[in-house]
Amino acid sequence: MGRYVFKLPDVGEGTAEAELVGWHVKVGDRVEEGQILADIMTDKATVELTSPVAGTVTAAHGEPGQQLAVGSPLVEFEVEGAGNAAAAETAPAPAKATPAPEPKAEAPKVEAAPAAAPVSGANYVFKLPDVGEGTAEAELAGWHVKVGDAVEEDQIIADIMTDKATVELTSPVAGTVVALHGEPGQQLAVGGPLVSFKVEGKGNVAAAAPASAPSTASRSPSPVKDGGGSKSVASAPPPRAGEGDPAKRGGGGEVTRTLSARNERPLASPAVRQRARDLGIELQFVPGSGPAGRIEHGDLDAYVASGSRGSSASGSSASTYARAEGTTETRIIGLRRKIAEKMAESVRRIPHITYVEEIDMTAVEELRAHLNTTRTKDQPKLNVLPFIARAIVVALRDQPTINSHYDDEGGVLTTHNAVHLGIAAQTPNGLMVPVVRHAEARDPYDTALEIARVSGAAKDGSAKRDELSGSTITITSLGTLGGVVHTPIINHPEVAIVGPNKIAERVVVKDGQMVVRKMMNLSSSFDHRIVDGHDAAVFVQRIKGLLEHPATLWMG
Repeated sequence: MGRYVFKLPDVGEGTAEAELVGWHVKVGDRVEEGQILADIMTDKATVELTSPVAGTVTAAHGEPGQQLAVGSPLVEFEVEGAGNAAAAETAPAPAKATPAPEPKAEAPKVEAAPAAAPVSGANYVFKLPDVGEGTAEAELAGWHVKVGDAVEEDQIIADIMTDKATVELTSPVAGTVVALHGEPGQQLAVGGPLVSFKVEGKGNVAAAAPASAPSTASRSPSPVKDGGGSKSVASAPPPRAGEGDPAKRGGGGEVTRTLSARNERPLASPAVRQRARDLGIELQFVPGSGPAGRIEHGDLDAYVASGSRGSSASGSSASTYARAEGTTETRIIGLRRKIAEKMAESVRRIPHITYVEEIDMTAVEELRAHLNTTRTKDQPKLNVLPFIARAIVVALRDQPTINSHYDDEGGVLTTHNAVHLGIAAQTPNGLMVPVVRHAEARDPYDTALEIARVSGAAKDGSAKRDELSGSTITITSLGTLGGVVHTPIINHPEVAIVGPNKIAERVVVKDGQMVVRKMMNLSSSFDHRIVDGHDAAVFVQRIKGLLEHPATLWMG
């Protein structure tokens, strides 16, 4: 019999770590090759890992909710044959983000030096890893540590964002922070210094070598003063920026969950963690209702509704007509800045032409009501979006150029035969565009199911990257919020976007008679470099004709 160690593979675009969502096996189980072992989540992708061999599980490394390093041992097997590891070999400790130059023993608790005394030990510089998609830089979203903090291996030290992915970076070593390289909102180069440590044993930088760029918190990795005598390593990760003492957060005694120095975090998806940070909520005090106490979006809503976040003492007693003074400045960083940059790039690069037409939706509404009363239990309830989606698909047959991507730098227009329909959606993580692929091949029920699936995945953070990219034309629907007209911004590099507004009963003239009809304004924008005003009008008028005579939507 041999020993086989299955290590965590790169489960998405070069990420350095992933979250263990759950196990499908336990120690002692006999598994077959290809059998599902565990669920792993990275960014917005949930992946089922399968066994590369047949054998008996002898060890399972990690607990649900734990961040695991890519390349670290995940499952150990006893297998027929030689295996891939020596029988006496001990599984290496998981290296986080960037591995140390050589294996080292578990570091004892590190104590900061007394006040005015330099921090002793070797120098270790943790460099920013490639956090996804091979990008050359990423945005520093926030720090979880400060200069002088003693941290444990695997403790969260910073949040890094690239595109729509927020990654929590953990410390690869135990030691004392002597320098932080960067400020929240700053773009950092992959491979550049992020945090400098003093560590026990051998570091990865010569003692005389400078710690590269000056720190935002200290100008250089000079001796750090404790300011209050010696201190031992904290038994829990430092509180996140903006989170106060638990006793001050309201309901402080309701939940007494403690985080260990090994960073045993509450179970929650990356989307829930990001939303909690946006709300200023410390997850360790939020009761979870999911499996194994997993915290979900509904738990955050309940926690906020209970008033646990606290409120302004003066809010209820202030006069209705009291004068307001002062200003509030908010740095636009993280996902909101990514959205802002994308919108600005689209407006800057694309000369928009906006066209609005009113459409009589009475027939569509009557057909929709009929289909909803006759649907089977397996069929979803229809809203208006599947009908608008179908009208776009049919209208594109006559004007395929509108279903294109335009590379303005290369001067190349790529026209797509398939219609991959983007659905602009507001999520707890910000504006996203999940994609309904091959909308041309879907009936109204299938379209409704797929819209609900990808939109739901975007909102709960489980959408895979290919479900959030590759759209060829986009719908941005504000109808549920009301509004008569809006001017949608094209989702670059597409050349068109369609935006339905609310459906409302209006008095209109039909066949010489004043009648009440269900009317909707359809707003749309086009890239004027590719789509002339005439062609834009023809396209929208075609959609209008199809929706006003919905039987033609599914005719040959």
